[in-house]
Amino acid sequence: MINKRIGIKNLAEIIASEYQEKITPLDKIVEDEGLRVFYDSYGKNTFDGMTLYENGRFSIHINTDLGNSHDSAKGRFTLGHELGHYYIDSHRIGLKKGLLKPHPSRTNRQQFNKIEREADFFASCLLMPETRFSKDVYKKPFDIGLIDFLKEEYKVSRTAAAFRFADIGNHSIMIIYGEAGKIKWYNCSEDFPYKYLLHEKNVAPNSVMGEFFKDITDDIFKTEEIWAVDIFKYVKDDDINKKFFEHCITFRNRALSIVWGE
Repeated sequence: MINKRIGIKNLAEIIASEYQEKITPLDKIVEDEGLRVFYDSYGKNTFDGMTLYENGRFSIHINTDLGNSHDSAKGRFTLGHELGHYYIDSHRIGLKKGLLKPHPSRTNRQQFNKIEREADFFASCLLMPETRFSKDVYKKPFDIGLIDFLKEEYKVSRTAAAFRFADIGNHSIMIIYGEAGKIKWYNCSEDFPYKYLLHEKNVAPNSVMGEFFKDITDDIFKTEEIWAVDIFKYVKDDDINKKFFEHCITFRNRALSIVWGE
């Protein structure tokens, strides 16, 4: 699995390196590959993107009803994800031979299907190649401002930039996503000191996200200090007063928090 992940990373970054632009030009990649990409209305309860193989040709369908416009951050990640299905050998061959059935992809969320995780990782490496990204992480001290700087530099969403930073950034972080007061998923850097949340189902009450879900009035975008013992499992006695920072971004009944240590 590790070797395949390295292979996907190398494949995506080789493709990105063929183009000298900072923002990976997906339109040029699509054109050079002779792919057909259709942006259309497919409904709000369907998919972000889908890759099909019909009559000897690949086509990619992007759903504009879910915010996937041609040049939006989400639309770019969705197209990058679908290009993963095209470029990754096992995906492409599976689609051509009918071993892998065309399936709807939902991007910009934590994927649990192996095929979808691989396509997400391909998109991340294609849009934010390590050779470029790893230089930019040093341009600002770490806080939410660095994540926002990176998302603008690479024309990706804040979530995509945070995930890539967690993978190859210079400061360990944890990303937590909740809906309606429930934890939907969380992910952290390999060297983040804690791997498990104290509250894995319901959002921790002593957190910025927890405060938001107690009384949803206005959306928030703020950073506050939090304590390890209020958020994480297996906190040692010596670390009870260990301080972290949580930046929470909310929209309606959804929230994304980025957590980091001093």
